[in-house]
Amino acid sequence: MDKLFFTDEHAMLRDMVREFAKNEIEPIAREIDEKAAIPQHLIDKMGDLGIMGIPVPEKYGGAGMDTVAYITAILELAKVDASVAITVSAHTSLGTMPIVLSGTERQKIKYVPDLASGKTLGAFGLTEPGAGSDAGATKTTAVRDGDEYVVNGSKIFITNSGVAGYLNLTAQIIENEENLGVGAFITQTNVPGLVIGPKEKKMGWRGSDTHQLFFKDMRIPEENLIGTPEDGFKTFLKTLTGGRISIGALSVGTAQGAYMKALSYACEREAFGKKINQFQSVSFKLADMITRIEAAKLLVYHAAWMKDNSLDVTKEAAMAKLFASECAMDVTTEAIQVLGGYGYVKEYDVERFYRDAKVLEIGEGTSEIQRLIISKEIIKSVKKI
Repeated sequence: MDKLFFTDEHAMLRDMVREFAKNEIEPIAREIDEKAAIPQHLIDKMGDLGIMGIPVPEKYGGAGMDTVAYITAILELAKVDASVAITVSAHTSLGTMPIVLSGTERQKIKYVPDLASGKTLGAFGLTEPGAGSDAGATKTTAVRDGDEYVVNGSKIFITNSGVAGYLNLTAQIIENEENLGVGAFITQTNVPGLVIGPKEKKMGWRGSDTHQLFFKDMRIPEENLIGTPEDGFKTFLKTLTGGRISIGALSVGTAQGAYMKALSYACEREAFGKKINQFQSVSFKLADMITRIEAAKLLVYHAAWMKDNSLDVTKEAAMAKLFASECAMDVTTEAIQVLGGYGYVKEYDVERFYRDAKVLEIGEGTSEIQRLIISKEIIKSVKKI
């Protein structure tokens, strides 16, 4: 893997994030899960280390590194705590990169440095109670009123929304009673008309901050529109494609974290007079787990490499996200099986990895949606032959 995709700079970043995760996050990972909150000092430290702005150009306060570097960091974080990893992932892929990729120079200068430094977190409001997989069915509206837009509607399951300083959101843009389509906006989260609902009580990713948002005559200046109304749909589709690669990396990290726990246990636990890793029923499970993890890792890194080389990654991002998320679910399930009864109790961590894995098959596009995207792309390619 290193020889295929890594430079010395990538390896240095990986080692730095791995050490931080082991020393700073792993000792309190259970506490994060139990208290359903990530301590602010972890966010601050990641900001100081540059983790919060890895793919952001140096011009705007980021590390100026590529997608391969970014997903490497997400993978290393997820190996110890998926809640921390998704907080960084949502902040970067969804809260920051839409502005970097499609924002005006003024928007980049105004918003991105605070995001890249971790001084404030970012969030992305797309999903609605009636518009999940069918993102184009957005009901939130932004009606033009002079040099402002008046926003009404709601969003649901929005990561970082209760702790973010900036929010990107999508809405149907209406001007002179004409619907111009779905557009994307930036707003601060302390503006009148933005109401943040109670924190969601989730099965997994418990440390991650998730809320429903309500917009009640919330006003957004015209200058906060990202791109043009016609570009809005393209903006969030591009955002989702990139986000799928990071969720793929998060999935690989989650699977690898559970696998490492299972492998360690299998090398220590004895039954019938020998280590349980000497039984084929266990050793074959471990063999299948690591094989799937390595295959998923290659798909994810290949998609990241393609993105860094400005290639169309629509299909590859969907394949990486689909395979890696289902790999995470399968591997965490088998990890519990290796540990037996111990796998079902909190002290051994694999039950946390299992709970954290399920949402990977749902968020950033369900497995069903990924298969739909992949099938459309391969049929499209056949038509060109």
